Amino acid sequence: MADTSRHELIAALPYARRFARALTGDQAQGDRLVAGALKDFLAAEKSDLPPRLALYGKLVQEFSKENADRPDMTLVQRALMLLTSLEEQSLASAARALSITEEDAAANLAVARQALQGIAQTTVLIIEDEPIIAMDIQDLVERCGHKIAGVAYTEADAVKLAAETKPGLILADINLGGGGDGMHAVGRILKTHETPVIFVTAYPERLLTGEAHEPSFVITKPFEPMALAVATYQAVTGGIKSV
Repeated sequence: MADTSRHELIAALPYARRFARALTGDQAQGDRLVAGALKDFLAAEKSDLPPRLALYGKLVQEFSKENADRPDMTLVQRALMLLTSLEEQSLASAARALSITEEDAAANLAVARQALQGIAQTTVLIIEDEPIIAMDIQDLVERCGHKIAGVAYTEADAVKLAAETKPGLILADINLGGGGDGMHAVGRILKTHETPVIFVTAYPERLLTGEAHEPSFVITKPFEPMALAVATYQAVTGGIKSV
């Protein structure tokens, strides 16, 4: 493999991990998926696709071998939502990654987005130390059809609010400034209250090394409303593996 392709492949791995974890709803399962897809990628003949797109496609192929589609949304539809929102790929690039036409991709994506309107509503605890950003996130969460369990600006507030409200979902910033650490706060909360978590960070690659316990759902800051809606859908439904 040429040095340029090797560097592109290494750079693509954090994003492949994010996509796989969001698709499966689980860090360990997602990382195993990446390992299998990477093995297939290295063993395959040279692809016309950039490594990042090629890995996305192989991840979907790997996952489809062992998992049946959910009745409410097909694997292709979910993959398209994740690729175009969470992974910020164009419709054309997502179609190339999945080896389908752009017309088919557009039709499937339209159906998938329509299905988002039927998502089960839940209560969301927001952990964010910047008040203005917290207000923006709160607005997006409510526009997605959810209710706000509370807004915590510090680690201590987050733990206290979670104990009081028992949220159905946690949306947490990583860096809480002088108020503590978002991941540490979530770790303390999950000891007594099991709930899905979406982390928000400007540096997702730092949380997607595959070397330690890391988030299953990561959104890059700043994010678009659709990215939050899709990540919330995956988190609340437990990823595509749920029944």
